[in-house]
Amino acid sequence: MSIEIQIKQVQTATSSEELISAVRMLAAQCDPLSIATLVEVLGYNNPGAAVAAVDGLVRLGEVAVMPILKLLDGYNYGARAWAIRALAEIGDNRAIDLLLDSAENDFSLSVRRSATRGLGNLSWHQFTNQEIATVQKSVLNLLIKVSQESEWVVRYAAIMSLESLALNDRSEIFQAILQFLETRLVLEQDNTVWARIQFAIDKISSKPEPKNY
Repeated sequence: MSIEIQIKQVQTATSSEELISAVRMLAAQCDPLSIATLVEVLGYNNPGAAVAAVDGLVRLGEVAVMPILKLLDGYNYGARAWAIRALAEIGDNRAIDLLLDSAENDFSLSVRRSATRGLGNLSWHQFTNQEIATVQKSVLNLLIKVSQESEWVVRYAAIMSLESLALNDRSEIFQAILQFLETRLVLEQDNTVWARIQFAIDKISSKPEPKNY
């Protein structure tokens, strides 16, 4: 079945179940021609179809990033939330400004959690040596701020991302992250988050000295 026919099936679906099935089939093709349609599906107010569309966009990876950013509907909050989820999972550096803003300012906990986790999933090899230190400092400052907020799910995501940032081969700030987490461990009152901080400390403590680039 051609990609054009599969796109048409998504556009002409007459029921929720039919739409979800059509989106899943389209997403499975991993064809760049499907990107615009998959992004459009994010705004359909159909969670099942949106999940399938996000999966398809994530499979496509970096090639989907700019279309997502360009086609993002700023007036459709649902579409924006799903798009941020896709961008967070892809981890492309072109989405960093949106992820930073969403992690700090979005009113939805699920969006803030996704964006926060996405900051730990960035593809650092996409940054130049000159950019690394500045960008990592911006991400670190935001994650430190978010990791001290009242909502435990956002704090948990921030701890995971701090760990990912520290363990990256190009991280120049892993000692600063380790010191912050050791301080945060004393203050954390939620047992789940406390355990995640301790896990991160153990992982980071075993990291060798960063490589010189």
